[in-house]
Amino acid sequence: MAARANSASALLASVSRAGTSDGAVLPGLKLGNLQDRLGVEAALRTTLDAVSTGARERARDVTVIIPDASVRVLLLDFDELPGKPADALPVVRFRLKKLLPFDVDDASVSYQVMAHTKGSVRVLAVATPKDVLMEYETAVNSAGYLPGAVLPSTLAALATLDESSSAALVVNAGHTGVTTAIVQTGILLLHRSLDMNIDLTDSGSIPQEATRYDRFETEASMQTSVLKAAELYGLVNSVEANEIVQEVSVAAAYFEDTLKTLPEAIISAGPLGADKLAAMLEETTLEGLPVREMVDTGMLEAGAATASTPRGWLAGVRGALKG
Repeated sequence: MAARANSASALLASVSRAGTSDGAVLPGLKLGNLQDRLGVEAALRTTLDAVSTGARERARDVTVIIPDASVRVLLLDFDELPGKPADALPVVRFRLKKLLPFDVDDASVSYQVMAHTKGSVRVLAVATPKDVLMEYETAVNSAGYLPGAVLPSTLAALATLDESSSAALVVNAGHTGVTTAIVQTGILLLHRSLDMNIDLTDSGSIPQEATRYDRFETEASMQTSVLKAAELYGLVNSVEANEIVQEVSVAAAYFEDTLKTLPEAIISAGPLGADKLAAMLEETTLEGLPVREMVDTGMLEAGAATASTPRGWLAGVRGALKG
């Protein structure tokens, strides 16, 4: 999926989509994310050429969005942090050493200060193994374009949100994993990822207060609803569907406990789509809570995308272009 906008605040002017073979991309933290490298490169070339405006644009950088499973996103608290990035980054790297399942010395690491109060600094840290990052960047290069910024899917999508709006619960779900995030006035409060390729929760990205919400404390009626939804839509199997619902339930409970209110809606920002996610949440404690797409039709120019273009797939590119 690729898109173009004429400015950060402009509507999406052009959208393109190209398919790959099943299993062409197997996101993870080890080399081998691109199982069908040539197929992925061909799809990138097709989509990027379709949204480019001419030969000059082929020389421009493109923002690359990679799967959440290929990245680790963590919220870290420090008593203090040096003001200069060159001094702060080694401090962040040192903290990550015991939190990452890969060598932080051989990783690409970036950070952003989320909140700064007296005696406390909260930092958003993002880390990716360098060889995994190189896989994606090499594919973009081979397609004839220059990779500029590289963003994980959910963080890219969050830039779509209006920072002045109320707190939001965002769900990015699909076959390979599910990420839930809570944002309030541009501040990330929760980022929780489950990679269903390996069935492990990225507990490092979960605030300690959230861990007490056991993913498996879900009522029996939920199981029936999830199985029905999985059978009806055929998008994910029943095990994957159950994991998705449990992760959303955990995030909603954390939202209510932290902000003392329920979210106004659940915002869908992934390939699962709002309709399918809503169906999975039927007959659970979240039934009746509206589920809407992050990208609405008002964010696209007329004719920029067809009805066959899933709006959930556009969340990351809309956010990346806006950011």
